Amino acid sequence: MRTIETARLILEPQQARHAPEMYAVLSDPAIYEFENAPPPDPAWLTRRFERLETRLSPDGSEQWLNWVVRLRDGWRLIGYVQATVRPDAGARIAYELDSACWSRGFGREAVGAMIRELGAAHRVAVASAVFKRDNFRSRRLLLRLGFAPVPAPERAGALEPDEDMMVLTIRAP
Repeated sequence: MRTIETARLILEPQQARHAPEMYAVLSDPAIYEFENAPPPDPAWLTRRFERLETRLSPDGSEQWLNWVVRLRDGWRLIGYVQATVRPDAGARIAYELDSACWSRGFGREAVGAMIRELGAAHRVAVASAVFKRDNFRSRRLLLRLGFAPVPAPERAGALEPDEDMMVLTIRAP
């Protein structure tokens, strides 16, 4: 994995040393409006980041690519972007940003940079994202990046009743 730079952001490969600063970001209750919960404590997050540093699933079949997102000016962390890359050239993506950074284009910039990196350096052909149906911010972000909704028959059985899925073709397989 390499560091990715954009006009306003630096995406650094996530490491355990990022956990204390990311704990503060991930403690923002607003980012859990639709699902999940904040990490219980900094030590738990450090252990999780240590496991993710392997960059591989336990069976070795998937790559786990995680980047922390840092502002270029000010150098503070504002969230993360991540991708689980499968052997079939598909990737499931996820992201989380500090609510103070919403509606400023940082999500589009960070996720867009990750998607370009996935296609160029990791041979990903298709990216997908699953999100809670009511999460209008994620839906808007993904649409702006060119993702398309997956029709209900194609996603049958793959999602919870309150979830939606969108996909983006990055390159020809």
